Amino acid sequence: MAETQKTATLKVDGTTIDLPVHSPTAGPDVIDIRKLYAQGDVFTYDPGFTSTAACESAITFIDGEKGVLLHRGYAIGELAEKSHYLEVCYLLLYGELPTAAQLEDFTQRVTMHTMLHEQMHYFFRGFRRDAHPMAIMVGVVGAMAAFYHDSTDINDPWQREVASIRMIAKMPTIAAMAFKYSIGQPFVYPRNDLDYASNFLNMCFSVPAQDYVVDPILSRAMDRIFTLHADHEQNASTSTVRLASSSGANPFACIAAGIACLWGPAHGGANQACLEMLREIGTVDRIPEFIARAKDKDDPFRLMGFGHRVYKNFDPRATVMKESADEVLELLGVENNPTLQVAKELEKQALDDPYFAEKKLFPNVDFYSGIILEAMGFPTSMFTPIFALSRTVGWISQWKEQLDDPALKIGRPRQLYTGETERAYVEVESR
Repeated sequence: MAETQKTATLKVDGTTIDLPVHSPTAGPDVIDIRKLYAQGDVFTYDPGFTSTAACESAITFIDGEKGVLLHRGYAIGELAEKSHYLEVCYLLLYGELPTAAQLEDFTQRVTMHTMLHEQMHYFFRGFRRDAHPMAIMVGVVGAMAAFYHDSTDINDPWQREVASIRMIAKMPTIAAMAFKYSIGQPFVYPRNDLDYASNFLNMCFSVPAQDYVVDPILSRAMDRIFTLHADHEQNASTSTVRLASSSGANPFACIAAGIACLWGPAHGGANQACLEMLREIGTVDRIPEFIARAKDKDDPFRLMGFGHRVYKNFDPRATVMKESADEVLELLGVENNPTLQVAKELEKQALDDPYFAEKKLFPNVDFYSGIILEAMGFPTSMFTPIFALSRTVGWISQWKEQLDDPALKIGRPRQLYTGETERAYVEVESR
């Protein structure tokens, strides 16, 4: 627990309650209200838990005012520029950057677990041909508990480790198979000779009828998307994973719960919403019209992919993602894609407009990731599954951390009850 040096005094109906104040290594102080109900017979009211620290964590820190995102103390921009996804996975899971030997061992363990149990293929074929890939992922990941019984005991540290490696390794295979199923193409098995991002792209875009070679620029862009989405502190899906885990649920059920939460358009669907907005704009000549609408306070229209709920400054992930977007668009071109043409021009006009700078409405990571995935050939229905693939390591890291927390209790939020008080039952004939 963070160091306690101060107290906060609360008076309720004449009763004085002293509450400990914890000082974290970074961020605002936190008032400990765990004994508030016992001492004062009151709860706190915090819809969305936006002012409540539900756990203690040493994994990720965000300072939205300054545009800072740190994983284990390392800035996300530096990690995305100098590191790669599997190294960041190791960092999130174990707390430190790996040595060369540790990274080689970790990469080998992940690589050797990329195949799915062959009988799991029947799960995919049980879905309708037009099933959303996220629906498939929720079902298949949850079903992993029925196939990998040797890694469901949360009280066994080794089983927790095996489950962690399995999910990081198999999630690209599951996402790629969901994609292939949705477009009616045969499943492509993983290849151990390819790196993590290249293997995913190969499983998504190769076909048995011809050879497919992954372009290193696309592989690097894909790896950056994975890295920049690896973890983001106590967001809705991470909190869902922690809440499910607090009941003692098996790891596959917990991650499936996180995927289900991420599916919500207010959470994981932002980059899809951004692409849909770009298609609504349609052509470059209509951009001024939509910018004017975004600036009109009486118009409900908002530019999707600009600004962020947490970051009140430039999204630190967006700088690196923009570089990847520029590289991918230069490689693949935008001449024959009106949506990408609109995206490039909208970015330019918005960054040149003082209004957006004053309001701190800069393009965020969702704006650029959507552009990249569109250019690569992914349909918008695959954007959130790729987000889920990327975030799996963050969910697992948070899950493992919580299980080691001596303060762990089953989640049980309170409520502000506004319904009827106790009343007598009335027989149906008398109502």
